[in-house]
Amino acid sequence: MLFFPMPLTILVTDDDLGTRLAISDYLEAAGYSVISAENGREALKLVEEYQPHLIVTDVSMPQMDGYEFVRQVRQKPALRLLPVVFLTARTETQERIRGYQVGCDVYLPKPFELKELGVIVRNLLERLQMIESEWRSRSQASAPSPSFTSIPNKEREVDETVKLSLEFTSREQQVLTLLAEGLSNAQIGDRLHLSPRTVEKHVSSLLNKTNTSNRAELVRFSVDHHLV
Repeated sequence: MLFFPMPLTILVTDDDLGTRLAISDYLEAAGYSVISAENGREALKLVEEYQPHLIVTDVSMPQMDGYEFVRQVRQKPALRLLPVVFLTARTETQERIRGYQVGCDVYLPKPFELKELGVIVRNLLERLQMIESEWRSRSQASAPSPSFTSIPNKEREVDETVKLSLEFTSREQQVLTLLAEGLSNAQIGDRLHLSPRTVEKHVSSLLNKTNTSNRAELVRFSVDHHLV
């Protein structure tokens, strides 16, 4: 089991005060630091100010709903892997699909058990730490030797070397850029006028070339090495 420096900060967003308080109390009792907002517009400000480790948010809210809130969060490169849990009474398949398309990790229908939410939060945070630990290890392993650290823009030169060694095709680079924006295979296909199957082949090639095992790791690798 992985252990985290406590307390980690979780943002809870829900326009229902009772739900917001119940979730906040439960997570605080579990050892987390909790900040809360009653709509997406307020939540965006808190994200900028506190940089939470995970977001739990309702979908139906005034001023800015959960879909738009998460869409705007995902537009920021540093937040593309931030874990997001949607809590909502909207259980239709199309609503769940929309939630995953804008970037949520888990879509939890209301009513729900707080214990289940707690397990989901813990698992998402552990997964995030594993990804970050792996990339820190890779970055350290590929870091330039101390004798070169005094050369200006050395980090950028190393990233360019990494980029050249991977030998991305121009199409793969286009796909990678859109992946980093959070687009699905179907959306990338529409943007580049490719079939989803062709996009899938490009994604598989990118995973092989970067030695990553999933899209989240691929995006993290790309951001860390300034490939997008």
